[in-house]
Amino acid sequence: MDDKTRTEIEAAAFRRLQQHLMEDRPDVQNIDLMNLAGFCRNCLSRWMEEAAAERGVELSKEAAREAFYGMPYDDWKAQNQTEASPEKQAAFEKAFAENVGKDRG
Repeated sequence: MDDKTRTEIEAAAFRRLQQHLMEDRPDVQNIDLMNLAGFCRNCLSRWMEEAAAERGVELSKEAAREAFYGMPYDDWKAQNQTEASPEKQAAFEKAFAENVGKDRG
């Protein structure tokens, strides 16, 4: 497989993951994704921001989140985010530190 085809396939798989998380399963909370898998929608938007920066393209945190979520992040949270239990919040703190790092977010 040539590099162009591989990149196109990877991009299509990413778009399908994005669709699944945003349209098919908006009920799955970011905190649950982070606690179970070590990443969430915000991580994916941050990875977009980082990939843009590596290529010299300016993409702010807010713009990356809006690009991933398909709307301003605060709007998505208001529509989809539920209150997390203290147990989930504690698990999140541990998962975030292990997977993202204390200095990122």
